Amino acid sequence: MLFRSPISTDQHARFRSANWHTIDIDGHNPDEVAAAIEEAQKSDKPTMIACKTTIGYGAPKKAGTNKAHGSPLGDEEIAETRKALGWEYAPFELPEDILDAWRVAGLRSTKARVEWDERLNGTKAEIKAEFNRRFAGELPGSFDRTVQKYKQKLADEKPTLASRKSSQNALEVINGAIPETLGGSADLTGSNNTDTSQTPSITPDDFSGRFLHWGIREHAMAAAMNGIALHGGLIPYSGGFLIFSDYCRTSVRLAAIMGIRVIHVWTHDSIGVGEDGPTHEPVEQMASLRAIPGLLMFRPADAMETAECWQLALESQHAPSGIALTRQNLPAVRLDYSEKNLCATGAYDLIPANEAEVTIFASGSEVGLAVEAQKMLDGKGITTRVVSVPCMELFFEQPEDYQKAIIGNSPIKVGVEAAIRMGWDTFIGNDGIFIGMNGYGASGKGPDLFKHFGITAEAVVEAVENKRA
Repeated sequence: MLFRSPISTDQHARFRSANWHTIDIDGHNPDEVAAAIEEAQKSDKPTMIACKTTIGYGAPKKAGTNKAHGSPLGDEEIAETRKALGWEYAPFELPEDILDAWRVAGLRSTKARVEWDERLNGTKAEIKAEFNRRFAGELPGSFDRTVQKYKQKLADEKPTLASRKSSQNALEVINGAIPETLGGSADLTGSNNTDTSQTPSITPDDFSGRFLHWGIREHAMAAAMNGIALHGGLIPYSGGFLIFSDYCRTSVRLAAIMGIRVIHVWTHDSIGVGEDGPTHEPVEQMASLRAIPGLLMFRPADAMETAECWQLALESQHAPSGIALTRQNLPAVRLDYSEKNLCATGAYDLIPANEAEVTIFASGSEVGLAVEAQKMLDGKGITTRVVSVPCMELFFEQPEDYQKAIIGNSPIKVGVEAAIRMGWDTFIGNDGIFIGMNGYGASGKGPDLFKHFGITAEAVVEAVENKRA
């Protein structure tokens, strides 16, 4: 139902243009409300019921004014409203006829639930077990073995890929192993790489697919994903550009409040976007999303980390996730197979070193840059370790001893991320070196922009040497 505000938009025309059925009623008339609901139930289209109402209806002085919305009515106005509405009952007292109607509805629903349980129990055992697994939010028992096999393949091949492509490759494995994933994209499928061989499109004539083309509707997409997750039985994921995550923010925040599993794939995650320029190059979005309590924000460094981050997002039954991915190719930095999901701790030693004079912390595409800088510094006799930080939120959930060990006591700490500094002082301290962005991007080829903004291995080495001087 749509309770109309005094606006000039013709909501009926707007909804009818989207092939909805619309009904116009007096929202204060119970008979009209009941009739409209019955009419909607008979329609083969979604229905918008526009209820014409008066805010504060019945209040003699405040009805139809903003005072009925923004402040209490007050005892005198409440008493007069009761008289105007003919309501003679005390506060929190419900008339017996209303209570009886609700109790009858409850009995009807109880009977319907018993009949539903009987149908479920009469289903074949394997179908019932699969149904119960999906609605319990549990992943298939074979999923971890599938991931381990895929990680072994990545360790053997060591691919150089854009992490958006690494994500698609991981999804090819995931969607084959987890039949309840439901993919989609906001008109950016070819850029987000969220489709796989197992995800034919859902169309107006065929709902058997596993991929929704949302169009340029990021906000609606994120909101609908929340509804799908709350219904249960499906794991929704979708694609968009990281810069457009701002359109999704209210629904992402609600997902975090509700603690539901929705997964947002946000690609084109930095100035590496290139020629699209500053309007499409996110710089503050990672910090902004990390600020949402309860949201897991991943930024993997290569194909191995991308697979692990996807595994963690899927296993996080009671938290939404965002996965920030690159447009540009990334070298493999995780070269060996590990049965353990190293990304699960949020930050870990990628290149350890005893009594390191320098520790470089980095995420995503800048981890490869950190590895280059480490080699250059080691060549100069400056002992350096590298810590990959794929998920700050998971790191902050670790025991204090682990956090202290990862942050370490190197006299020189460097944070590297093609984004703003906010959030990195936890790792590097107020006096640490940060190599990143402090303003907006520019239009140009991605590699040229990294050089232009000083986000290079050479810049890290120079900053370290200046700090030591």
